[in-house]
Amino acid sequence: MLTDAKFSEGKLNDIVFMGLRSAIGVIFIAHGVSKFGDGFVGFLTGPLGLPAEMQIPIALAELIPGILLIVGVLSRISASLLSIIMLGAIFYVKGAANLTGERAYELDLILLAASLVIIVMGPGRVSLSHIVKKIPRPLH
Repeated sequence: MLTDAKFSEGKLNDIVFMGLRSAIGVIFIAHGVSKFGDGFVGFLTGPLGLPAEMQIPIALAELIPGILLIVGVLSRISASLLSIIMLGAIFYVKGAANLTGERAYELDLILLAASLVIIVMGPGRVSLSHIVKKIPRPLH
């Protein structure tokens, strides 16, 4: 039965961690790819006051960890980098002004919380890190 506690302790947890990693990874891949466009440069140099040269590092800082999260390699390090990005989005970009409404940071807060869960719990058993077993556990 699906309600059996033994089933939920094993396979279901692994599936949930894979799903969480994949969902967060897809979101950051989509956001990272969109930052390669010309519109993001105007956003950086305009309201944020950052140099245009920051476009590529910011885009790659979302794209590469997103890919690594989906694959399940260096998940804790990737989630740590994404957490820093989310803190910057909440406090620097949006000014932590509104949880909901205009310039809301609710999605950023959810992504931060999910990244913190990945940092604490690791990638789970459905990951390349678990299959390869040569990657040191702290780097999972």
